[in-house]
Amino acid sequence: MNPHITRLREKAASLPATPGVYLMKDKHGKIIYVGKSRKLKNRVSSYFVGEHNRKTERMVAAVVDFDTILCDSEMEALSLENVLIKQHTPHYNIKLKDAKSYPYIKMTDSAYPRLIVTRDRGAGHGRYFGPYAGTAAAYAAADAVNRIFRLPTCRREFPRDIGKERPCLYHQLGRCIAPCTGSISEQDYQKTVAAACAVLDGGVRGTVSLLEEEMTRYALEERFEEAARCRDSIAALRHLTEKQKVVADSGVEQDVFAVYTDDSCGVLALLMVREGKLCGKTEFVFSAAEIPNEESLSAFLYDFYRDGAKIPREVLLAFSLEGEEYETLSTLFSQRAGHKVTLHTPQRGPKRALCAMAEANAKEKAARYAAELVREDKTLVSLCRLLGLEVLPDRIEAYDISNLGSEHIKAAMVVYADGGMKRADYRSFSIKSTAGIDDYGAMREALLRRLSHIGDGSLSLGEAPDLILLDGGVGHVHVGQEVMRELGLSIPLFGMVKDEFHKTRALTDGENEISIAFDGAVFAMLYKIQEEVHRVAVRQTMGAKRKTLRRSKLEDIPGIGPARAKLLLSAFGGLSKLKRAMRDDIAAVRGISQTDATAVYRYFHQEEDEEA
Repeated sequence: MNPHITRLREKAASLPATPGVYLMKDKHGKIIYVGKSRKLKNRVSSYFVGEHNRKTERMVAAVVDFDTILCDSEMEALSLENVLIKQHTPHYNIKLKDAKSYPYIKMTDSAYPRLIVTRDRGAGHGRYFGPYAGTAAAYAAADAVNRIFRLPTCRREFPRDIGKERPCLYHQLGRCIAPCTGSISEQDYQKTVAAACAVLDGGVRGTVSLLEEEMTRYALEERFEEAARCRDSIAALRHLTEKQKVVADSGVEQDVFAVYTDDSCGVLALLMVREGKLCGKTEFVFSAAEIPNEESLSAFLYDFYRDGAKIPREVLLAFSLEGEEYETLSTLFSQRAGHKVTLHTPQRGPKRALCAMAEANAKEKAARYAAELVREDKTLVSLCRLLGLEVLPDRIEAYDISNLGSEHIKAAMVVYADGGMKRADYRSFSIKSTAGIDDYGAMREALLRRLSHIGDGSLSLGEAPDLILLDGGVGHVHVGQEVMRELGLSIPLFGMVKDEFHKTRALTDGENEISIAFDGAVFAMLYKIQEEVHRVAVRQTMGAKRKTLRRSKLEDIPGIGPARAKLLLSAFGGLSKLKRAMRDDIAAVRGISQTDATAVYRYFHQEEDEEA
């Protein structure tokens, strides 16, 4: 027997049979897997005996040592496991989807709340609805609710901007209740918001009943315009739900989870049942290296309902968890939801049929994902042939330089991996060492700063790309090749040569041009990458410019920061009046000292003082 495995098995056998978290480490001491168990001794020992699936075998083969953290309860272990996975992002854990992964609709927490779409679940107070399968679905749902309840979508802030400006066109079209006019009280606005939240929660039936009561009341009071708006909202809500499939008795709230795995991926499907109707579906796709198992699924469920997502009274699972996992998660979810939450795996009847429906959705999504991978592999194979690459490029990085004259020079890096743009790995570099307009110097600085991180263990940047694409021609390629010689790297690097329509027509290795015009799939992929890196570069440059424009000229004065600049501009109604103000008038502004007033006055009257 392998003495290394024997040592690990003996260490595991000495562990207590109590709840806790274990951290598997490789030869470099890096944490490659985090898990939890209600009996540490049994769980950790199981890794070093018997046979395992391919993913577990690869992980165990890389384990050189492990640490453990004892916990008082399985619930505490589950919570700690979640925190450690987020902190260390171990290679063999399912990447628990953080706030940037799936879009949510958020109702902001303010006197006059708004609906916004965000990926940052839990940032600030408010109510969250979702997650949604994509931003298109989230925006569509938010737009529908905004239209039905005529919530404002402008940039005005309430109550600050009430009565300051004329209402916009949306009010005239009957598309906005226009709190800017002051015609709706904060209490009535909050009632409208509550109805909108109920719809996003799937509670359409109760909202329709309330609207019907309001419509009747408005009609009796001969407020026919308001009654007509209620009627239109009722019709829109009924249209919104008419295609929803009835799967249970009215009043039933359920989330139904199912898993399907094959060699290419794993898919976790979620069906959402509200008021007995199937009202939503979301699918979570995991790569072949992340295929979920029993342990990771409980961690996923914990993370999914961590904060913000509504927890229904019943959660159905088409897969099994360990016996005590059901009780642990049910208790945890009940505490968070404020009502009893039942979590179980049905074996027969209508609930089992719902699980089967979720399984069918997961399987169908996996088939589509596999087909996309096949298409992607064919495109990458074609690209390899065109460029003479030895291996398929799993990670492609593209770079572009953007500037506004000699100011705000930015370099953007985007990453293409797993068949799409990997936005979490995007980076931008503010060019510091290059003077004036020098695209080659800027590209050199960006590549040096990025490629020097390879192998340093840092997330994303520590990983070496398989292919580098530069938005530029022969000159940029020579710069990139020089940087790699300095760093002792050998990574395929090509420049993207554009045509007169700013589309990539060919790639260059610095000596030869390789046409891509005759391979539609390769052309489409490279065009997508080129457009994305250009978009990100321009966005970064414009963002830097906007920050400069937002900075007041007053902040150039010693002692005057953003807060005091705002005080002065507010007191005098603008910069022009402040320029003409006398020193004593400036000092009279609350929060401005005599020293500050003198500095401001001298700044605007410096030439006069010099002449005197």
